[in-house]
Amino acid sequence: MQSVAMISYSFPPEGRAGVYRPLRFVRQLSSLGWDTTVITADPYRYERFDPKLLVQVPKDTEVIAVKAHDPWQAFQSRRGKKLEKQLSEAPQAMIERVHVAQQVPLRARFRKYIRMAEAYYYYPDFAKPWIGPAVRATARMCAAKYPMVLWATIGPVSAGVVAQRVSHQTNIPYVLDFRDPWELYYYESEILRPKSVTRSTQRLLYRLFQQARSVVFLFPRMAECYCQAYRGALDPAKIHIIPNGYEGDLEEFQIPDADQCTVVYTGTVSSYRYDTLLEAIGYLKRCEPTVAGQLRFSFVGDGMALLARAVESRGISDVVHVSPPVPYDEVKRVIQTAHGLLILGRSQDRKGHELVAGAKLFGYFKARKPIVGILPQDETREILSTVGVETIADSQSVQDVVRVLKRMHACWAEGRLATLLPHIQACQRFGAEPQTAALIRALEGHPPEEPFVPGKVDIPASLREMIDNEWLWYRPVAGDLAWQQS
Repeated sequence: MQSVAMISYSFPPEGRAGVYRPLRFVRQLSSLGWDTTVITADPYRYERFDPKLLVQVPKDTEVIAVKAHDPWQAFQSRRGKKLEKQLSEAPQAMIERVHVAQQVPLRARFRKYIRMAEAYYYYPDFAKPWIGPAVRATARMCAAKYPMVLWATIGPVSAGVVAQRVSHQTNIPYVLDFRDPWELYYYESEILRPKSVTRSTQRLLYRLFQQARSVVFLFPRMAECYCQAYRGALDPAKIHIIPNGYEGDLEEFQIPDADQCTVVYTGTVSSYRYDTLLEAIGYLKRCEPTVAGQLRFSFVGDGMALLARAVESRGISDVVHVSPPVPYDEVKRVIQTAHGLLILGRSQDRKGHELVAGAKLFGYFKARKPIVGILPQDETREILSTVGVETIADSQSVQDVVRVLKRMHACWAEGRLATLLPHIQACQRFGAEPQTAALIRALEGHPPEEPFVPGKVDIPASLREMIDNEWLWYRPVAGDLAWQQS
């Protein structure tokens, strides 16, 4: 029987966005007869606890949750839980005072120093304490089952370290799967930490690339960035492009019976840009009140505090509703009641923002609803264009956002929402079945059906200067030959 050990730091009952890709592949591989085992973390605190997701894990899949012991993370977890409880029971005025207190310059500087210390200590990332226990647990499992291959989904990079160390102990090959642009100066921790730590992490990643059976990236542009930044580490023949996707059949398009056009956003919002959307809604409320009065925007998810304050300060709380995160089943219900779905892009002052396309996008495809994109020139925009979505606005232009919102409203008012739907056949390319077939090729060490060709796509503008700067990247020297050949 074909078998795989899947190393995924986050997995149900964690409900954050990063769990859906490994969960989908576990389900698909199991349905095809693969024996699947998952090695995951038992954290001090879940970002979004959703035990209902456990029902989706195949019954014959063994899940090994590994506990790491770290006093600092334990302290931070207790502190965070206590603060959450206090704020959940506090009146709005007190919540506002707490927020203002957090912005005091002295506190802000102190938090920055703490983050710098964390970035220095937690090498290669915050999951460092998990590596040792996860290696031991995975090695024990391999001794009992001896899977054909190890699959590590990244981030964090620590998951790849676990796969590499177990591979050295057992001679079982490993495959890396990059969900995000780690070690491309995209995350704050990569910018805050000392250069020596960055160089050590890059050296580590270089070695992970060299020794992997296959390396999976979401998009060709992401693969191109790594090929140029980690020059010589990646064999193009081992690179597989497998974007995120959805599981199951596309749903039937239905228009909810309501006297308002509701556009829904689900998931984390704190790191995405929404200022031009709020300005456009404010403009419509002032200048075209009939349109604004028939539009409703519903945000459901994490990181909503700043958005809620921005909505209140602009006087548009009658148009924009903000809600805390809900379980996955409730998210599906909220989406079903929507006339359209909203997708946002990262701020353009963030390096590598062009390389991101949120996993929610593919869930939107499955939901079979019109999609409103307020985006920079990024992967999300490119994917939406390939499936025929025309309601895309430039995230820097309030006027362009107004144009798209008015088009969405007009199609709703005239009963023409179906004209805004993504093309069915184009969306089906992101279904779980073709993606799983592509993953199996990577797991078995076969080349991809469509080879990756270096130099065929351009480096994103925000990263071009950095990637061209040789001094920012690790390059092996003669003294490194020993470990390259080990």
